[in-house]
Amino acid sequence: MKIALLGYGTMGHEVEKIAQQRGHEIVLKIGRQNKDEILKAKELGADVAIDFSLPEIAPELIKHCLEQDIKVVSGTTGWLESMQEIEETCSSRKGAFLYASNFSIGVNLFFNLSEKLAQLMLPHADYQASMKETHHTRKKDAPSGTAISLADIIIQEDSRYSSWKLSTENGQAEALSIEAERTDDVPGTHEIFYKSEIDTISIKHEAHNRKGFALGAVIAAEWIKDKTGLFNMNDVLDL
Repeated sequence: MKIALLGYGTMGHEVEKIAQQRGHEIVLKIGRQNKDEILKAKELGADVAIDFSLPEIAPELIKHCLEQDIKVVSGTTGWLESMQEIEETCSSRKGAFLYASNFSIGVNLFFNLSEKLAQLMLPHADYQASMKETHHTRKKDAPSGTAISLADIIIQEDSRYSSWKLSTENGQAEALSIEAERTDDVPGTHEIFYKSEIDTISIKHEAHNRKGFALGAVIAAEWIKDKTGLFNMNDVLDL
């Protein structure tokens, strides 16, 4: 499989390493300075583009790929206000697009675990839900896309919460509080708490390195190569 890398920072390098180990070829590497070269992706034979770029350029890069009939797997967060446009482009081109706020297989299992825990906690109003996420200082968005995905799961399952807010912000009482911490060299940690006066129940996912994110993205690219439609990691993992 021939892959175009959208974004060639830390994650781009990790994806390149994993992809080559699995026998794939990297035919294009796009950064902020050479983003116009995305127009050559089809000419270079790219089958799939894997996107870990920046939120300000991700929609443009993804759209250019879809318009060249290149499948796209995207893990860039912080640009979801443009998601409808991307989905419409994908559908009109009869292409394939897969978005995930986190490609780690462990995190996607954690998503399912958090859904089941939210269902269990629903009858127990004495417990107040909250979250904390910790990432490296280079991460631009806060809270993380993964934290927002987790919050959306809780909000969907528990009618007491209608939205989320950063713990440093004022908001409605019905808003789920998320604490976002930035610390050097932390790949990503996410915790969910249910606290009462009596005790606390918590679940936690802690990434030890970025390999799991890169491996999941390459597995998703392998999976989507011959497909058409809009997908997420639940489709890839059959969850």
